[in-house]
Amino acid sequence: MQEDTIFKPLYTLTHAPINAHFSKNADDFVVRELPLYSFSGQGEHLIIEIAKKDMTTQEALRALSDATGVKLREFGYAGLKDKQGMTTQFVSIPRKFEANLANFSYEKIKILSTVAHENKLRVGHLRANNFFIRLKKVVPSEAAKLENAIKTLDTSGFANYFGYQRFGKFGDNAASGQELLKSGTLNGKRLKNPKMSEFLISAYQSELFNRWLSKRVEISRFAQDFSLAELAEIYKFIPREELKSLKAQRQFFKLIAGEVLGHYPYGKCFLCEDLDAEIERFARRDITSCGLIVGAKAYEATGTARVIEDEAFGEAREFNAKMSGSRRFAWSYLENVEYKYIPEKAHFTVSFTLQKGSYATVVLEEILHKNIFE
Repeated sequence: MQEDTIFKPLYTLTHAPINAHFSKNADDFVVRELPLYSFSGQGEHLIIEIAKKDMTTQEALRALSDATGVKLREFGYAGLKDKQGMTTQFVSIPRKFEANLANFSYEKIKILSTVAHENKLRVGHLRANNFFIRLKKVVPSEAAKLENAIKTLDTSGFANYFGYQRFGKFGDNAASGQELLKSGTLNGKRLKNPKMSEFLISAYQSELFNRWLSKRVEISRFAQDFSLAELAEIYKFIPREELKSLKAQRQFFKLIAGEVLGHYPYGKCFLCEDLDAEIERFARRDITSCGLIVGAKAYEATGTARVIEDEAFGEAREFNAKMSGSRRFAWSYLENVEYKYIPEKAHFTVSFTLQKGSYATVVLEEILHKNIFE
């Protein structure tokens, strides 16, 4: 459950909260992993597509391990999936264990398909995830609001915040990560599990990313709603000519010269040097803004864009050597959007595809404009 201790970033839309009931269960929340490539049908590894409900990926792997004799380190997977809801994903095992799957039976796991492949699956080897969400107790007037919000996001894109899952049940993962960076200990003790240390530190990086992105959403909204004189008073650190550029941009999320951009949906990062040209490419969804995951190896911004990043990430730069760093899409897009209202049941269903690393819960909160687990 998301707690108030987690930083709450700004929404991009401005409508009032929408009344609809959401429950993250196997009937109302379904995630389907889309592989990065087609599997070859030959090789020393076996790709297994599984459907699991109400269990984590690690719990599913342990169940498969117990049944087949495959050691946990021999499994491959492209990404971790939520415990709640129904999720399908691909995992790999050495093909020599294939016969051990013949009698596999587990209440919460179903094997959907198997295919041979040359390589073990690695984290990140997925193209995207498709989501199906059912909302309940939706009256017609709220259904109309849902439709409008979804249409707007489908047209304009969304702020690609990290979701509540990153920050832990009590919202303290980021603070724990910062403590580890400062002292090397957590509550006065050294963590024996290096993966847990990495996860907590990544939560700290993720919260700083959310704070930076929320500031960029604020700047974009203010550039849209306030006069040039008002903007000059609010953002004294932004040169007047750059403020004029922000005002002139027609899209909601405003680009800034010197920020780091990336080819969308795949490709390398580069600096925004020809702003007018990049605004045109941004409108075509050829490129997008890439926010900072702070660390030593991250691509650095320049100019005003760097000033804004320093405000959000300055406290963490003393720990740069302890974090590798990277870039993450700040602004992303829905794909394959479908929705339907069933008035006789008061149900509203929506499905869409997101790039890997994006959170359906972030999109749903943007649509509903409220904590989805209240």
